[in-house]
Amino acid sequence: MALVSGARQVGKTTLARQLLSEFNSKGNYLNWDDVDHREMILKGPDAIIQYLGLDQIFREKPLLVLDELHKYKDWKIFLKGFFDRYENEFRFLVTGSARLDQYRKGGDSLMGRYFSYRLHPLSIRELAGEVDSGKLLQSPIQLEAEKLTRLWRFGGFPEPFSQGKDRFFKRWQNLRQEQLLREDIREATHIQEIQQVQLLAILLCKQAGKETKYSTLARSISVSVDSIRRWLDVLEAFYYCFRIRPWYKNIATALRKEPRTYLCDWSMISDVGQRAGNYVACHLLKATHWWSDLGHGNFDLFYLRTKEGKEIDFMVTRDQVPWFLLEVKNSRNAPLNPNLKWFQEKTGAEFAFQIYLDGEGDNVDCFSVHRPVKVSAVSLLGQLV
Repeated sequence: MALVSGARQVGKTTLARQLLSEFNSKGNYLNWDDVDHREMILKGPDAIIQYLGLDQIFREKPLLVLDELHKYKDWKIFLKGFFDRYENEFRFLVTGSARLDQYRKGGDSLMGRYFSYRLHPLSIRELAGEVDSGKLLQSPIQLEAEKLTRLWRFGGFPEPFSQGKDRFFKRWQNLRQEQLLREDIREATHIQEIQQVQLLAILLCKQAGKETKYSTLARSISVSVDSIRRWLDVLEAFYYCFRIRPWYKNIATALRKEPRTYLCDWSMISDVGQRAGNYVACHLLKATHWWSDLGHGNFDLFYLRTKEGKEIDFMVTRDQVPWFLLEVKNSRNAPLNPNLKWFQEKTGAEFAFQIYLDGEGDNVDCFSVHRPVKVSAVSLLGQLV
């Protein structure tokens, strides 16, 4: 079976319904948030089979979608029993608006029964053309200026991107934030101090891309450091933010502890410089998740900084080995950062890029040159996913 997780309103249900149509299984959909569907799930697998009219033989395995199932306290035990009984008759797709690995504690194990996939907002490559899942790097592309501007301004969540209107965007953003914090997180975690969690979310928005100092955040909100760590874990599990940790192997004076926190929706950030870094971070995280989920290897995302102040914004590793370095600049006229060469020599990374956001793409293969070079963000990110 496939477990698909992603942020609220990122497009999981739309994807599920498209797949149901492709598998000629349009009616085979249950959503835990639907009262009638919830009642049927609680009755058990046999009742579901009868309810959906699946109590017959099919030439090809039909697809069965269980949406937001992780909100069911015993979802893992239920799913294990359901799958074990009917795995030879149906395909299973389970979706959730939280990281499903956060809900594996206790109960029966699902090990060996699923592959997990993480769904991200729209990216440059998706807007420019199809993605070949069999290839690690995509062919060079260009993207129309209008689409690029809309992606930067409204973010990659499908609804505000497709609408492209300021008033709708602001209303959508406020409602999503309210539902995420006051409905999804409160119901799933039973956190009582939800107003303080909201305050933490606001602080993270203002500090996006900077080192996350837990003690400073704790003092700002008047809570313990343990509470900050716990709430950050929750916000990350529900795709509000993500943390990137420093790489320190092969670099004696590298920082080792403090992560940098980024938002999963760069459109929430007003500062242009911070938004630029977050925009790129989201693209890189999406690529590392995509490559890892599809079995191309184990990919991860780090940043680099030494105690002396040398730093580079991002480094992508492939099977725990540095692969490429990336520095973000707003303008193509910014001089090439000498730290790229220094860190490339220290880490042995195969590629080193300084990307700029004020270009529409040069339709060149960025991965054809191994020395530190300047390339447009469209050119580089367009070769990812």
